[in-house]
Formats: sequence, structure tokens, C-alpha cells
Amino acid sequence: MKKLINATADVVPEALRGLALAHPELRVDLDQRIVVRSDAPVLGKVGLVSGGGSGHEPMHAGFVGPGMLDAACAGEVFTSPVPDQVVAATRVADGGAGVLHIVKNYTGDVMNFEMAAELVTAETGVEIASVVVDDDVAVQDSLYTAGRRGVGTTVLLEKLAGAAADEGRDLAAVTAIARRVNESGRSMGMALTSCTVPAAGQPTFDLPDGEMEIGIGIHGEPGRKRVPLAPAKDVAEMLVEPILADLDFTGGDGVLAFVNGMGGTPLLELYLMYNEVAQILRRSGVTVVRSLVGPYITSLEMAGCSVTLLKLDDELVRLWDAPVNTPGLRWGA
Repeated sequence: MKKLINATADVVPEALRGLALAHPELRVDLDQRIVVRSDAPVLGKVGLVSGGGSGHEPMHAGFVGPGMLDAACAGEVFTSPVPDQVVAATRVADGGAGVLHIVKNYTGDVMNFEMAAELVTAETGVEIASVVVDDDVAVQDSLYTAGRRGVGTTVLLEKLAGAAADEGRDLAAVTAIARRVNESGRSMGMALTSCTVPAAGQPTFDLPDGEMEIGIGIHGEPGRKRVPLAPAKDVAEMLVEPILADLDFTGGDGVLAFVNGMGGTPLLELYLMYNEVAQILRRSGVTVVRSLVGPYITSLEMAGCSVTLLKLDDELVRLWDAPVNTPGLRWGA
């Protein structure tokens, strides 16, 4: 194992300490391992809280700030944050207008966020809503989920719901946006290599040099199939076709096309993949009106990529274009 770490037990707290030093505009609670936007709680604004296992950076801590999340909690690598972390994040994000939990569909995440919501509501009466992201078309169930996994749409949902919350919409309206995004987004991923969890010290799975895994999960879960290496244009078809078969993306106001890197894939290859994806979409009658390319929801050093398509309308385009200022996503005023 070759990694830039000290002790395996210290990876997450030391990374959070570095995040705090690099981004003094954020507040980082090293005891609870939560990251909070500097002005939280924002009075009268719906608070947005998310979180999950570390190793997927910049998600989620890198998406804390104006226009996205109010707070995020960091679990151990590929491990759900515990309820106490979610409770702490929820309390600090509560500005009096309720809190929305954005949860990827993994059993531990769902259970711990539900438990935290019950605790906070019972103790404080804060109204808490939740949306569970389940956009992965690769498999119906997996090692860590009942139902579809939550993957790339999570990033887009945090941005769009964050913009809605910053506009001053109430909890019901922000939650409605989040659910609409989840229902309108689909994703599929693949891996060229495994990744190595520091505490394990060895690759999560064995993937021979001449093979790739199609439909992989963000924790290295098995996908749909293992196939021989193929050119990028063929890989793009393997990812895009199942998405198009699952939801009709033609017509309407177009889509946001998101090509995501899994952590070990250079931008050169991601933009090459985006070119292939865009050509497939054009031939399929799908109009791309917004795009995102880069490593935003990663799996440590895994080489590979995922494709996410999100159906857009005028409202979602406006919310996407709204200013955002976080370590991982930033544009506008």
C-alpha cells in the first residue's frame, strides 16, 4: 500500500484538520468530525445536512458553503457517520426553518440518519425532512443496500436543493426540489482498478489488468458484469445505454450530463469520455444544456468513471446556475 498517510487510524481527523487549515471560511469540529458553513445557522433558512463515509472527496465536506450544504459529517473511510455526528450537524444547521437530510441509499447511512432525526425531533421539536438518493441503474440491490445505490445524482441534488434553500424557500418546497431531482436523475459507473482502504491495506477486490468492472459501486461493490478492456467509445455505450433504457431523457428542456472521475482517472480521460457520451446522447435525441466533468464523488484512488444524466426544466436550470461557493464547487457571485 502506497499512500500519503501517517497512521491508518488518523487518516480522517488529519484530513479534516488539513481541510480546516486550507479553508478557514469553514468551521470544522474535529471532535464530532463535522464541517459547517461559517455563517451557520442561517436564521430563517432551511438547513441542509448530508454526510457519509470518507474517501469520496470532495463529497460531502467539500460541498459545504453558500449555495450547497450547511453541514456535513464525515464517517470513517467507506463507513457511515454515527447518529451522534448527524445529531450535531443537524443542530448546528437549524436556523428555525427546519432541516433537510440528504442521504445516499446505503443501509448504514439510512439507519443512522433516521435515528438522528428521531433524536433531534424528540429533544428539540425541529422539523426534519429526508430524501434518500437512489439513482444507480446498475443493480437493484447490492452488498450495502436494499434497492438502488445513491451515487452521482447526490452531487447535483445537493447543489440544486442548496440553491433553493438559499432563495428562502420553506422546508416543503426545498424537499420537493430534492425529490424531483432524485426522480429525474440516473447514474452508471465503471472501474478500471480497485481501491485500497487504508485500514485494510490491500485492494478491495481483484481486477486483472485486461478486465474492467461495469456497474461498480462507489465502495468497490460488484457491478453488472466484468468484461475485457475496451475503447472509451464502447465503455461510454455500456454506461449510457442502461441509463437511457431506464428513463426517457428525450424532449423536455434537456439534461445535465455529468461525467465523474472515481479518483484515479485524469481529466484528460474524463473529457475524452465526455466527448463520447455527448455523441451518444446527440444520436439518441437527448439535448445537453448543462454539463459537469471532474472527480466529485470518488472512491479513493480507484480508476474509472461514472455517468449521470439529470432531466432539467427552466427552474432547475436557474437553480443550477445560481452562485455556489464551496471548496469542491464554485461559480457565480
